[in-house]
Amino acid sequence: MEIARAAAGLFVKQGLRATRAEDIAQAAGIAPRTFYRYFATKEEAVAPLYEAGAERWAKAVSDAPAELDVPRALEHAARHTLTPGTAVSAPSWEWARTLVRLAASSPALRKVWAEVCHEAELRLAEVLAARAARAEPAADDNVSPTAPPIPPDLRFAAAVADAAVRVAIETWATGNAPAEGPDGPAALALRNLEALRDFPWGDIGVAPE
Repeated sequence: MEIARAAAGLFVKQGLRATRAEDIAQAAGIAPRTFYRYFATKEEAVAPLYEAGAERWAKAVSDAPAELDVPRALEHAARHTLTPGTAVSAPSWEWARTLVRLAASSPALRKVWAEVCHEAELRLAEVLAARAARAEPAADDNVSPTAPPIPPDLRFAAAVADAAVRVAIETWATGNAPAEGPDGPAALALRNLEALRDFPWGDIGVAPE
């Protein structure tokens, strides 16, 4: 993660084009050959930061109270993950804004962002499947639990929810609104998720009464 932070700091300070992999290695206090042991390109160096944000989002959905249905669990997670000061500080959100903006203008960095978003979608599908499994009474307590297969409709639901949050972050990043307030990423994500209230979530993640 230190390499990722060093790369992000240089990208924010001097721009993506002006930053070399060797500059990142020097800022991180490692040799260039060590850098290339972990990353093939300078753009890949910030992938752990993108991934950390995606993992916080998935974990927040997983940790949402069991009695919440899927749309409310997603909204709960969005508030927790995207509100500055709860999971990420306001200054860190400004770094995030720059990194997302750079992804929009750099094909190489956009590829990294897209790959992380795809992995985040798969991770969210796993989380929703786990919530559904927890909501169902066990048929036999002596049977070892196994990961349930993820059906296509659940994968689709995860893609829809993930897109709602991703578009909110990308929309916020294109402007200059503060990370808090009516035009911040949390507020935008909640509006997107609210628009999905009529989406056929079914009974995914609903605890038994």
